[in-house]
Amino acid sequence: MKNAFEIQGGKKLKGEIIPQGAKNEALQIISAVLLTGEKMTISNIPDIQDVNKLIELLGDMGVEVNRISRDTATFEAKEIDQDFFNSEAFKTKGGGLRGSIMILGPLLARFGSASIPKPGGDKIGRRRLDTHFLGFEKLGARFDFNPENGFYNVDASNLQGTYILLDEASVTGTANIVMAAVLAKGTTTIYNAACEPYLQQLCKMLNRMGAKISGIGSNLLTIEGVTELGGTEHRMLPDMIEIGSFIGMAAMTGSEITIKDVHYDELGMIPDVFKRLGIKLERRGDDIYIPSQDHYEIDTFIDGSLLTVADSPWPGFTPDLLSIVLVVATQAKGSVLIHQKMFESRLFFVDKLLDMGANIILCDPHRATVIGLDKQIQLRGISMTSPDIRAGVSLLIAALSAQGQSTIYNIEQIERGYQNIDERLRALGADIKRV
Repeated sequence: MKNAFEIQGGKKLKGEIIPQGAKNEALQIISAVLLTGEKMTISNIPDIQDVNKLIELLGDMGVEVNRISRDTATFEAKEIDQDFFNSEAFKTKGGGLRGSIMILGPLLARFGSASIPKPGGDKIGRRRLDTHFLGFEKLGARFDFNPENGFYNVDASNLQGTYILLDEASVTGTANIVMAAVLAKGTTTIYNAACEPYLQQLCKMLNRMGAKISGIGSNLLTIEGVTELGGTEHRMLPDMIEIGSFIGMAAMTGSEITIKDVHYDELGMIPDVFKRLGIKLERRGDDIYIPSQDHYEIDTFIDGSLLTVADSPWPGFTPDLLSIVLVVATQAKGSVLIHQKMFESRLFFVDKLLDMGANIILCDPHRATVIGLDKQIQLRGISMTSPDIRAGVSLLIAALSAQGQSTIYNIEQIERGYQNIDERLRALGADIKRV
C-alpha cells in the first residue's frame, strides 16, 4: 500500500474542481436509514473511508444496501440482526469508527435497545460523548457499561418526549438525540441545539419521512413524536470544508480555480472569512471563481488592531477550517491571531510549518499568531507526517505552494476525509504522486 504523497511544490494550478458530498452530513443521514423499514435513496455520497466503513457496518447488521452508482445507494433496513451488536466483529468495526455512535439514536428509537462499543476516532483532544448519552438518558434510556467486554448496553423500551438543554451545541449529539426523539412518545424540545446546515438537512429529510420537527435552522428544535417513518430520497450538500480548503489552496498557489456547485447560501461566513484574509473570490451562479492573485493582504479590525479568526458553533466559523486559515495566512501580507477554542491540540501541526519557514508564534495549545510572509519568502518542501484529517490537508496545501519537494506520510488520515484528492489535484495541474 502506497501511504505517502510526494509533492513538487510551487506550481500554479488551473481549472475546475467539484467538491465531494459532505462527510459530516453523510454519517448522520446514512445512520438515519435505520429509522424505517422502507427504501431510502441517498445520493452525493462521498467515497471516503469513514463513510464506506459505516455503510459496510449497516450491511453487516442486515440492512440491504444497493449501490446504484458511485455516489448513490439505496438502503432497506427491514430486518436488523440484534445479535450482531454483541459480536466481536461489531466491536472491531464499530469501535474503530467514530461515526458509529450515530447509529445509536435510530436503533434506540426503532428497536428500544442497543449495544455500542466504546468509540475511537481522531486524536484532536478530548471529544466527549456525554452530550449524546445525557440526551438519551433524559428521553428515558438506561445505560449500563460492561467493563469486561467494553460495551455500553442501552435499554430504551419507553422513550418519552422531554425538555433537553444541551451543555454544548454538539452537531453529532443534536443529530443523535433528534433521531431518538422522532419516534418517542410526546413532544421533545432541544435547546442550545446545533444548527449546522448538515443538521438542517437531516431534519428536513426526517420530516419528508413523516417526522414532525419544527424550528429547523434555529437553536430551539421541537419534535412531536410519531409512531413510524417511511422512506424517501435525499441528496447531500457539498462538503464546505473541502470548499474552504480549495479557496485557501487557490490563494496560496496563486491559481485561477473555479469550485463548482458549492450551494453558496449554505456556506455561512466561510467566504467572508477568506475575504478578510484578502482573498478575492466571486460568486458566479452557484460556483465560486477565484482569480490568480500574487498577493493578498489580511484585514485589520476597524481600530487597526490585529484580526482574530476564532471558531464557534454555527453560524460561527467552523473549527474544521481554522487550520486551513492558519496555513493560508503564512503567505499573506499582515498578521492574524488564530484562536482554536473548541479543541485542544489541533494547532500542534504548526511545528511542521515552522520547519517549512513560516513565521508563527504558538501562544498556547489554543492560540497561534501568524506573521505573513507576503509570498516574499516561499515555504520550503520537507518530509512530514499528517496528525489528523484537517491538519493533513492544510499541510498538503502548504506543500503545493512550497519550493522543492515535500513528502507527507500517514496519508490515510487525509483519505478518511477527502476522496481521491491526489487525482483531483493532478487534474488541476498539481505535481503529486503516491509513493
